[in-house]
Amino acid sequence: MWQGITYGLAAGALWGSVFLAPRLLPGYSPLELSAARYVLYGLVSLLLLAPLWPRLRGKVTGSDWKALFRLSLVGNLVYYLFLAASVQLAGIAPASLIVGVLPVTVTLIGSRDRGAVPLSRLALPLALVAAGIVAINADVFLHANSDGGDWRLKLLGIICAAGALASWTWYAVANARYLARFGHFTSQEWSLLTGVATGLLALLLAIAAIWAPHAAPAGVTRDWQVFLMVNIGVAIGASTIGNAFWNAASRRLPLTLSGQMIVFETLFALLYGFGFEARWPRPLELAAMTLLLAGVSGSVRMHAAPKH
Repeated sequence: MWQGITYGLAAGALWGSVFLAPRLLPGYSPLELSAARYVLYGLVSLLLLAPLWPRLRGKVTGSDWKALFRLSLVGNLVYYLFLAASVQLAGIAPASLIVGVLPVTVTLIGSRDRGAVPLSRLALPLALVAAGIVAINADVFLHANSDGGDWRLKLLGIICAAGALASWTWYAVANARYLARFGHFTSQEWSLLTGVATGLLALLLAIAAIWAPHAAPAGVTRDWQVFLMVNIGVAIGASTIGNAFWNAASRRLPLTLSGQMIVFETLFALLYGFGFEARWPRPLELAAMTLLLAGVSGSVRMHAAPKH
């Protein structure tokens, strides 16, 4: 279990960077960001998969490919389109706090899976997580006027964040259940196969991005060298390595606990956002982070308790 928790923490640290990328590249559309990230992810995965393919060729079935394309579409492409749009429209904090509800949604859906702890025992940890999400929501609304911008765009950003939440909730549950049911791939193999499937789907996004050119906002330049460097970093770090860590965590933890591990993505996203904005967290933001960590720690203790 502790190996799974460590893998979940590492995945969260890498995944948190995807919230920062759209802020680093404000001159590019969510379509361009998603296409670039996942085409590069597909290329890296293809290169790493090539020496393993002679051994894997006989293991991968038609059902596996269908599952890979389905998971890749919803959990990668659709999720990141929504997330990038949310960050650019509403900011890192609102996007991360709404996606931060994932520990609750995944835990509720996975509450009847094998190895799950009854929800009655998880009531306090889940309440702490929920309180943390409420605290950071309160901070956003208290400082909404000072942030400026069109409230309608912020509302659209919140709706996009909700779409990201829905797509990744489905992906986290479906991916964990598939790995539990069909355990004939290692975490690395499944991550690389997912990368190849995602890269093939991303080629369609790339074509759409070329045919639908995006005009940068006034005063914002489009530096293609920075664009390439950021997307390479996200493709290798968050997608290739982060997904491998997450698959390893999913194999070792029941859904009620692996769902809690997603909270680390929110915490690291907030930390990266504070660093980007060159400021310390405000009191409510600090309280939210503390409550989220306390909730995850409580859930870990519940799962570590001896079974009678």
